[in-house]
Amino acid sequence: MEKQEKQDGPALTVKESSGPKSPEYSAHGLINASGHKQELQRNFSLLSLCAVAITTGNTWVAIGGSVVIAIYNGGPPGVLYEFIVVSVAYWIVAASIAELASAMPSSSGVYHWASVTAGKYASISSILANQTVSMYALFHPAFEAKSWHVFISYVICTWLCCFVVLFGNRALPMVGNVGGFLIIAGVFVCTVVCAVMPTVNGMGHATNDFVWKDWQNRAGYQSNGFVFVAGMLNGAFAVGTPDCVSHLAEEIPNPSRNIPKAMLAQFVIGFLTAFFYLIAIFYSIQSLDEIFTQTSTFPLAYIYRQATGSDPGAVGLLVVTFLPTFVTCIGCYITAGRTFWTLSRDNATPFSGFFAQIHPTFHNPFYATILCGIICTVMGCIYVGSSITFNAFVGSFIILSTLSYLCAILPHLLSRRANVVPGWFWMKGPLGYIINAISCLYIIAFIVIFCFPYAAPFDILVMNWSSLITGGLTIFVTGFWFWRQKDYEGPKAVTLDDSVLAADAL
Repeated sequence: MEKQEKQDGPALTVKESSGPKSPEYSAHGLINASGHKQELQRNFSLLSLCAVAITTGNTWVAIGGSVVIAIYNGGPPGVLYEFIVVSVAYWIVAASIAELASAMPSSSGVYHWASVTAGKYASISSILANQTVSMYALFHPAFEAKSWHVFISYVICTWLCCFVVLFGNRALPMVGNVGGFLIIAGVFVCTVVCAVMPTVNGMGHATNDFVWKDWQNRAGYQSNGFVFVAGMLNGAFAVGTPDCVSHLAEEIPNPSRNIPKAMLAQFVIGFLTAFFYLIAIFYSIQSLDEIFTQTSTFPLAYIYRQATGSDPGAVGLLVVTFLPTFVTCIGCYITAGRTFWTLSRDNATPFSGFFAQIHPTFHNPFYATILCGIICTVMGCIYVGSSITFNAFVGSFIILSTLSYLCAILPHLLSRRANVVPGWFWMKGPLGYIINAISCLYIIAFIVIFCFPYAAPFDILVMNWSSLITGGLTIFVTGFWFWRQKDYEGPKAVTLDDSVLAADAL
C-alpha cells in the first residue's frame, strides 16, 4: 500500500509497511535511509551514477600519473603484478563496503556505517595542474617548471571544477555521463596510439622481458618481497576509493540496489582500462633512464613523447588524459562537499548549522562545497612553500580512507553482522564473514607497510610522513569529539522496511 505525504516541494511516495512506525522520525515527515528529511533532488539515474563512479575512480589516469614513481618498486613487471594483487584486495574490501552501502544507503557513507555497525570517512587538482604545466614545457625545452607555475594552474582548475558543482547541480548527471565517455574514449585512444606509434616511427617496442620479467629494485630495500608489497601503495591510490558513489545515495532512486551496481562498474571498468593502458605505455618506452632524468612535474608526458616520437603527439595524448581528469576533479568536489555536509547536519563540524544548509536556489550543499574549495586552495599554498609537506598530506590519503573502511567493516564483523538489516546486496552465510575478515586483515597489515619510508637508505627526502599525519589527525579528531560530544547527534539507524521511508529511498 502506498500513500502520499504532503511536504514542501513535490509530493513523495512513502512505502507503507506492516511494521510499527518510528515515532522519533515520523514526527519530522518522510525521511531517507540516513534518518534525515530528504533535502537533495534525486537527479541521478543508474547510468549517470555508474558514469560518476567510473569518472571519480579514473583508475587509468590515476595510476598513469604516478607510474614513474611506481616503477621504483620492481620496474614495469612490478607495477603490473602489484596492480593485479592490490586490485583483488580492494575488490574484497569493496564487497564489504557494497553490502553496507546497500543496507544503509546514506550520503554520509563510511561515517554512517561505522557508527551503526558498532551498535549503541586535493590530489586530483594537483594532477590537473601538473598536466597543464607539462603541456607548456614540452613546447618550451628551456622552460623550468616552478612550484608557483603549478600553483596558478592548480587554483584555476580547482575553482573551475568547484564552480561547476556549485552552479550546475542539475547538469551534474550529464557531466558524469560525458566524463564516463571521456574515460572510455581516452583510454582507448592512448592505448592504441602507444601500441601503434612506436612501429610507425620505426623505433620499435620494448621487449617482453622488460614489460613482464625484468625485476628492477630501485627502492633500495634488500628484500624484493617487501619492495613488492610496499609498491602496492601505488596501485592502491588508483583503486582504493570504493565508497565514492555512496555519497550520492540521497540523489538517486533505489540506492540500495543502484549503489552496489555502480561500485561494480567502477571496479570492473577501472581495472580493465588501467591494466591494458599500463601494458601499452610500458611497451612504448624506449629509454627508462631518460624518463628518470627529466625534471618535469608530470613524467608521463615524456613517456608519451617516446611513444609518439614528437612533442605535438605527446601534447595530444596529454589533452586526451586531461579532459577526463578535469571531470574527475568535478566528481571529487561532488563527493567532498556532500561528505562535509553530512557531517555538519549531525553537528559534527564547526559552524554546523551554516554548513548543513542546502542552498534554496542551487539545491546542493553550497557552503560545504565552497569550504572544500578553500581547503584545496590552502593545500596549494602549502605546495608553494614546501612540496614535501604537500606530498605528505596527499600521500596519507589512501591510509586515512582505508582506515575509515576498517572502522566500518571491523565492528560489523565483531558484532557478528547482527546490527545491520540486509539490503539488496548481501553476502549470505560464511561468505560474508570470510570476505569481511580478509578485508580487515588486509587493511591492518598494509596500513603498517604503507607507512614505511619510500626508499632506502633513509633520509628526510624519502621519509613517509603518513604515520605522523594519521596519528596527529586521530588525536585532533578525538579531542574535537570530546569538545563537541554534547551537541553531536550521530547517524540514525533506520531499517529499509521502516514505514516513514520514502519509497525512492530504498
